[in-house]
Amino acid sequence: MPVPPPAHGKVSRRLIPLALIFIAVGIGTSFVGPFLALFLSDGIHAGPVKTTVFLVVTPLAGVFASWLVGRISDRRPIRRKLLLIAALAGLAGAALTAVVRDYWVLFGLTITLTALAGTLFPQAFAYARQVLRQGDPKHAAMGMSSLRMLFSVAWVAGPPLAAFLLADGGFAYTYGLVAVMYGIAALIVLRWLPEAGGPAGHAEPVELRTPEAPRSTIFLLVVGFTVVQTSMALGVQAMPLFISTELGGTIGQAGLVLGLCAALEIPLLLGFGALGARVPLRTLILIGVGFGIAYQAVAVSAGSVGVLAGAQVLNAIFIAAVGGLNITYMQDLMPGHPGRATTLITNTFPIGQILAAPAFGLAQHFDFRLAYAVNLGLCVLGLLLMVVARRARRIVPEVREQPLLAGSL
Repeated sequence: MPVPPPAHGKVSRRLIPLALIFIAVGIGTSFVGPFLALFLSDGIHAGPVKTTVFLVVTPLAGVFASWLVGRISDRRPIRRKLLLIAALAGLAGAALTAVVRDYWVLFGLTITLTALAGTLFPQAFAYARQVLRQGDPKHAAMGMSSLRMLFSVAWVAGPPLAAFLLADGGFAYTYGLVAVMYGIAALIVLRWLPEAGGPAGHAEPVELRTPEAPRSTIFLLVVGFTVVQTSMALGVQAMPLFISTELGGTIGQAGLVLGLCAALEIPLLLGFGALGARVPLRTLILIGVGFGIAYQAVAVSAGSVGVLAGAQVLNAIFIAAVGGLNITYMQDLMPGHPGRATTLITNTFPIGQILAAPAFGLAQHFDFRLAYAVNLGLCVLGLLLMVVARRARRIVPEVREQPLLAGSL
């Protein structure tokens, strides 16, 4: 007889600690990300070449670490151990960064401990997926979007607090608090998170298992999401200079526009999560990319800061639909491999940041309106790739015998 799923109360008790982990990790990463270039310039006194190498290699190391851990995580019931290792790596890496000021030592820390700490985010989503499938699978999209929303809220609050700490105590205080955040995450995992169980999907009867998507579908979707993430990264990078040089605005106005978009995303993430229980996730994501195309079209033709600010409604819908549902959607396509599915999606963000860099340089050479023209083309391409991708109609007989999709991409 099949084992009955856990009660909703047990599921909630496991999601609450996860929510606290997402808040802690969100605050920690929001302290580092926006000020990394400043840290390299003012704290380490690295030159342009060293700074560029650091900023390119850092996301690549994170992608590799997430890919490697993602492959391991779905083979055995060790996800809790992987979460704990990632949190402790983040604690050690941040604590050492708070005091070390040698470029090459920091470079070594970044491509090892910091890269390993970056796996905490996708593995926490994979853990949440297993918990939700056991207790409340119909509302998995809502649960995942809620966790993603908490991460966004942390990012809204984190940078202003980091700026205050930088002004008062410098980078030692900032990275010290990041270490505390990872320490809190490690304690939560150790105290309140039990192991999620066996390999995902293996306990389900064959006749009840969800079809797995073929590698061609996964590949097209990963490329499509990467293209769309590139447009998001390029849009944020170009926004301050686009407003100040092309629209006659100020850097302060650019900050307000970016903050407005972030604020609008929060309720939209919850709204799309609720819709995910009634509307196919693929449909919602395609609609979201359609709003992205509309936003880029308005941005490329905007003649004032007010027009661009008003268009943030379109941008927020775009980001909330794609960013809030893409992990759940990929996990649905790879039900036996939640770790690798989550890693495939989360890795599209750092790869998109890397790909956005040459496009930003091109816009810097000509004009920053060009960045949004490039984004328009990227969103159209991303939509076409997602439309072309089709889901397979085959049942997976044994999860452990399936090809390692993430490893083949």
